Amino acid sequence: MEKVDLVFDPDNAKAAEYVRDRLSSFNAARTGDEGFYPCNIFLKGEKRETLGGLLGYVWGGWLFVAILWVDEALRGQGHATRLMEAAEDYARLRRCHSAYLDTHSWQARPFYEKRGYELFAALDGFPGEHKKFFLKKKLT
Repeated sequence: MEKVDLVFDPDNAKAAEYVRDRLSSFNAARTGDEGFYPCNIFLKGEKRETLGGLLGYVWGGWLFVAILWVDEALRGQGHATRLMEAAEDYARLRRCHSAYLDTHSWQARPFYEKRGYELFAALDGFPGEHKKFFLKKKLT
C-alpha cells in the first residue's frame, strides 16, 4: 500500500478547489444533478474596490448563502437587501425552489427573517454564550 501523509495546509486554495470539485463530481454521479453553480455577487465602489458581497452556490434546487457582508460605512442603506435579491433572482433562474443560510446570534437573524427566512435549527455555545441559527426560505 502507498504511504499517505496527512498535511495541514489552510492556504492551499488549489488543493481545496480540487477536493470541492471531486466531491461535486461524486454528488452529481449519485444524484444525477450536475448543476453546481457558484453565486458570488459583489458591491464595488467608484475605484472598483470591494465594499461588500454575497458568496454562495446553487445546487440541488437550493441556494446556499455562505457569506453576506457589507462594509460598515454602507450598512443600513439597502445594500444587503440588493445582494440577497440578486442571489435569490439568480437561484430562481437556476430553478431553485428554496434557499438556506446560517447566521450567529450577534449577526443578522432579524434581517433574514424580515426577508421571509424561517428558523429550522440552532446550535448553542457557538461560541461561548452565543448561538448559530440555520434559516430557510421557499423561493417559488
